[in-house]
Amino acid sequence: MSNTVPVQIPKLNMAATEATFISWLVEDGATVVEEQAIYTAATDKVEIEIEAPASGILRHGKAEEDEDYEVGTEIGKIEVG
Repeated sequence: MSNTVPVQIPKLNMAATEATFISWLVEDGATVVEEQAIYTAATDKVEIEIEAPASGILRHGKAEEDEDYEVGTEIGKIEVG
């Protein structure tokens, strides 16, 4: 049985309470390695590539491109083990 690690919207700066999900950089079901860039997010000041929190199989969640999400919102998961 595999475990999962959540892929979440990070806090991109000290004042951030939300970020805009831009797009996935890796296809759903692809194998990723920890610290590989997997999606792009932005605040009003910066756009950044977000890295995988673990190695495994990436499963996209229901995140919509160009939509705002609160910091900590789970937008996908990585199946490990």
